[in-house]
Amino acid sequence: MGKINIGRVLLGGIVAGIVGDILAYLVDGVMLAQRWAFALKQLGKPEFSVNQMLMFTAIGLVYGILTIWLYAAMRPRFGAGLKTAIYAGLAVWAIGALLPNAGFWVAGMLPRGLTVFTTAGAIIESTVAALAGAALYKKEDAGTGAPQSRAARA
Repeated sequence: MGKINIGRVLLGGIVAGIVGDILAYLVDGVMLAQRWAFALKQLGKPEFSVNQMLMFTAIGLVYGILTIWLYAAMRPRFGAGLKTAIYAGLAVWAIGALLPNAGFWVAGMLPRGLTVFTTAGAIIESTVAALAGAALYKKEDAGTGAPQSRAARA
């Protein structure tokens, strides 16, 4: 097992986080905006503030970094490539979106339609973000510290 290239995890993770944040904005901030406004009103809460949106963005960057760290950790077992990136994205989606959203729905905090749509959007966000970030991750060659070429990885 090789070392994880932390620099590439951060680079790929930030890219994954940005991609995920953009897609999350399109899903939750545009497509589901009215549903979110209604759900928040039902809970007696105001619509999301700018500070809350900035915190969601920061959380999205952390999700991106964790996704690519997981991808890097999975590579020795599953191999580099699309399939492993999708597995990493799905794992982060399950832990970070599916289970919490199911809990919010079970507790009656969010309407079923909003929960289903935001969770379905999140699976796309997580997998596309993982693919984007994983494309930038390159494992270091243990001997030289340099990124391996495609031929060396094959």
